[in-house]
Amino acid sequence: MLINISFRDSLFFATFIFMEEEIGRSRCENCIVRKFNSLKAMSKEELKAVSDSKVSRKIKKGEIIFDEGEKLAGVYCVRDGVSKLSKLSENGKDQIVKLASKGQVLGQRSVVAEESANLSATAVNDMEICFIPREAITDTLHKNPEFSYEVLQTMAHDLREADDVIVNMSQKSVKQRIAQALLYLRENFGEDGEGYLLLVLSREDIASVVGTATESCIRMLSELRKEGLIKTSGKRLSITDARKLKSLADGF
Repeated sequence: MLINISFRDSLFFATFIFMEEEIGRSRCENCIVRKFNSLKAMSKEELKAVSDSKVSRKIKKGEIIFDEGEKLAGVYCVRDGVSKLSKLSENGKDQIVKLASKGQVLGQRSVVAEESANLSATAVNDMEICFIPREAITDTLHKNPEFSYEVLQTMAHDLREADDVIVNMSQKSVKQRIAQALLYLRENFGEDGEGYLLLVLSREDIASVVGTATESCIRMLSELRKEGLIKTSGKRLSITDARKLKSLADGF
């Protein structure tokens, strides 16, 4: 027997199937993103509990996820996009401490230490994040030693990165730090089909990453372009001589 299905019904059915697949993929136990953070150490039952309590949302470019000094009610897992973590200095300028991308968890240290956020988090581009309530993290910390170990490893890695930033700030010139930042952006976020860095940062954000004034950053980028190490197109940047740029960053 033939069943006559209208176009509208078939469209509804296809949409329903798509939504079901999306819901399945958004479940923590099915999400590939968790493999890049400490959630990978959770059991299937723990992941199901997290998935039942989490809230997914989309963040627009420039939107603040949380502010420095804010008491966080949970952590934020980045499903897509990039966030800048920054700290306000005494002179009123933001210093970007870290760029957090897909798979990274924001606010983890503050939640574990039960302290206010030491940094603010702002979307560099459009993002998709999952908010996980504090209890889902702290309860698992008490019950699952493997998860606790993964969290400790993440914090240790963050501390090592912070140590490297301090050393670079004190021992390297602005030009060297910019060269190092550009190489970092290429290594961690890649290039587009034309060879430009995929993650496009404003000159102000690049200056904030390396800890200098925007005017100084623009001047150094101009010097690198004249020396043939990079090329620019509007806000976009491309590394044209990675070997020389690395030598500069390493101080040779």
